[in-house]
Amino acid sequence: MPGTSRMPVSLREGFNNVRNRSRAGSPLALGMLNLDLARNLIFFLFVLRWTRRVLWKLKGRGLIGTIVELYVDLRRILYGYFLRMPGVRNQVKKQVDEAVGKLQTKLVPLNATRYLTLPKEGWDQDAIRKELQTLADMDHTRWEDGFVSGAVYHGEDELLKLQTEAYGKFTVANPIHPDVFPGVRKMEAEVVAMVLGLFNAPAGAAGVSTSGGTESILMACLSARQKAYVERGVTEPEMILPETAHVAFRKAGLYFKIKTHLVACPAPTYQADTRAIARLINSNTILLVGSAPNFPHGIIDDIAALSKLAVKKSVPLHVDCCLGSFLVPFLSRAGFETQPFDFRLKGVTSISCDTHKYGFAPKGNSTVLYRTQQLRSYQYYVDPAWSGGVYASPGIAGSRPGALIAGCWASLMSTGEDGYLQSCIEIVGATKKLIAHITTTSPVLAQELEILGNPLVSVIAFKSKTLNIYDIADGMSAKGWHLNALQNPPAIHVALTLPIVKVWEKLAADLEAVVEQEKEKERARVAEGKGAKGKEVGDSAALYGVAGSLPNKSVVVELARGFLDILYKA
Repeated sequence: MPGTSRMPVSLREGFNNVRNRSRAGSPLALGMLNLDLARNLIFFLFVLRWTRRVLWKLKGRGLIGTIVELYVDLRRILYGYFLRMPGVRNQVKKQVDEAVGKLQTKLVPLNATRYLTLPKEGWDQDAIRKELQTLADMDHTRWEDGFVSGAVYHGEDELLKLQTEAYGKFTVANPIHPDVFPGVRKMEAEVVAMVLGLFNAPAGAAGVSTSGGTESILMACLSARQKAYVERGVTEPEMILPETAHVAFRKAGLYFKIKTHLVACPAPTYQADTRAIARLINSNTILLVGSAPNFPHGIIDDIAALSKLAVKKSVPLHVDCCLGSFLVPFLSRAGFETQPFDFRLKGVTSISCDTHKYGFAPKGNSTVLYRTQQLRSYQYYVDPAWSGGVYASPGIAGSRPGALIAGCWASLMSTGEDGYLQSCIEIVGATKKLIAHITTTSPVLAQELEILGNPLVSVIAFKSKTLNIYDIADGMSAKGWHLNALQNPPAIHVALTLPIVKVWEKLAADLEAVVEQEKEKERARVAEGKGAKGKEVGDSAALYGVAGSLPNKSVVVELARGFLDILYKA
């Protein structure tokens, strides 16, 4: 027929043969049928998986919360595209480079002699001692005078000398060779046992020592992930933590591929919202987290409520007591208000505690504690087939400095239970006095500053009612104080230590002077017709003020990366 094409006879016959064989159940037909079934099954599983995720999201965040999250994510993505536009990108890079340049000027002295290659001939020891003294005397914030929040928790000469002696006796010691250094193995085991006792661990509890709080937290998260995989087959692990929980949990999420859900800690308590946590729990949840106290505001979460929830849902609960360390266990005996937080709560399965904070050990010491030895074993690494021999390590590190373990053991044995009780009385007592001064004793501070929540230990955070808090931070820096600037909400925190105990009254007086100074500046601006400064920020807000308020934090990330690069500029 004109205008049409006809199928060739041979091709038509071949098609008919295939059709007829298909009807007869040929292998080709069965294969096509199996392929269709496979496609349908994969599609069904895909739909099921995403339907389940959507339902979990709606259950955990609610409809409005889910919409808000989607809006925030979309806003962040779109703003990221805006920042990458040619003109904007160049301007942002210029500003970041300027900020990094200022940081470099502060951190890398221009007039210092630099040693960028090995000396051709080794220096004599007197020359090295002289240079070490020069380095020790470099201009710095005077922690010795108690002007630094946290960082150095003891610092007295007598303990420093003892730690140095302990370090010297075990300079070459390495716990990876317990047969070569049996004394280090003994000290490490005893340190862990002492800390377990401090936190009322039950029979059969176990722990390991680590290099610091971050490693302790990483190991607790790894243990929880492995437990969920081995015992429940969880391959898409999730953990739920307060937004005030230490950032090391977020780092663990990145390192170990654990999805992290952040839960708000709303005013006035600034504790984790346990109802929000309960809604977020699903079959992929491997860990709940609470702080005792948290770093930003010094608030102890409602660990008792979290424990009940953990028991009810059969989910592990980790309590981060790195900052509270050797203070929180002594609060009750020292006569201060406290809350339940340790292994006496059935739901608590692991605790992290820094011996190098209020345990006064040398930096590089921490512990992670488990309710059972089985939980501890989930953080172990064992390779029975390596050509170098059977390899086993309790955590991330292989070789470790036995000298630091010796310094830790010496610190705990030297201070003793009575010493830690007395330090709790002094440090927490001074904290209570500073809180009272801010909220009651000083009319200037009581009118302007607001303490966040009800801090029970050694850390307090405060925000300003009318002034910009970062201007206050700058004013305190100008007076020689090194305090911590916070965000969400903008605030300042102080971690009181034994050095600060001696000068807390000066801290209070300087804070009062700075607040009055900033209020006078505001009054002058108003009198000149310029209006109040409002939400403009000071230099200390480079990461927390303007940049921190951006929908997309890539600018902050670039600033932080520039800062990290500076740390290794010789």
